[in-house]
Amino acid sequence: MEVILEDNRIIINNLEDFNLRHIFECGQCFRWNREEDGSYTGVVENKVINLEQAGKTVIFNNIKPEDYSMLKSYFDLDNDYGKIKNLLNTDSIMAEAIEFGHGIRILNQDEWETMISFMISANNRIPMIKKVIENLSTSFGEFICNYKGKDYYSFPKAERLAEASVEEILQCKAGFRAPRIKEAAARFLEEKHLVYNIKNRSYDEGLSYLKTYKGIGDKVASCILLFSMKHFSTFPVDVWVRRIMQELYVDKNTKDASIRQFAENKFGNLSGYAQQYLFYYAREKGIGVKKSEKLTT
Repeated sequence: MEVILEDNRIIINNLEDFNLRHIFECGQCFRWNREEDGSYTGVVENKVINLEQAGKTVIFNNIKPEDYSMLKSYFDLDNDYGKIKNLLNTDSIMAEAIEFGHGIRILNQDEWETMISFMISANNRIPMIKKVIENLSTSFGEFICNYKGKDYYSFPKAERLAEASVEEILQCKAGFRAPRIKEAAARFLEEKHLVYNIKNRSYDEGLSYLKTYKGIGDKVASCILLFSMKHFSTFPVDVWVRRIMQELYVDKNTKDASIRQFAENKFGNLSGYAQQYLFYYAREKGIGVKKSEKLTT
């Protein structure tokens, strides 16, 4: 891997196991959007970043050289995904899923933003999740900059959402989640130290704590643990993961809790990585979807 630091961009050559579409379209994040030229633009730590890729060369635009350490952490660049894939490649199903989503990386996202984002994700479609988060950011976040003709805002701080009325949050199209968001924000202000320390606690302790928030069940808690708290032994089960697991690994009537337990026993401390490969593969391939069903994401 060769890193070139320039005034307003960072270029990385020979970057292995990195694919923009696989990373940003695998259900782990909601503030990255594909541009007409195939690049992706998103917000990380109040910075607007645009990524473009040609083979193993990735260009990070609108970013300063001093922000390279932040990029390394966020995109998990120090992790050897080749080794992870080799360890997971134990059966033909995983082999095909890994090959299909070969460039997936699990992002290291902020705990607060991830909590609220995945509370919004419950019983929701990805385009609507993105829209609600965008509305909340525009209404309650801070203006960052205008990049290529579009205004960008930071994800709202807990203070702003705690102060907002339920009606104001409802105006952001949050629906039944609005009072839960306000309540979570107020509680987070009191327990911020607990939330940011979950990565240092056991998986079971983290799961139990997160589920004490209204609007956070097993699946949402597992996503928060995986995508922001470095608990890679968790295996979130949503409709797509359920379908591929029931189609290819377990009995058709197996419940979500049993699917999660089966997967965590099978994949161990790499369960989260396995989940991402299987999720992306199942959704993109439409596995388990009947012809009469409307395919949505």
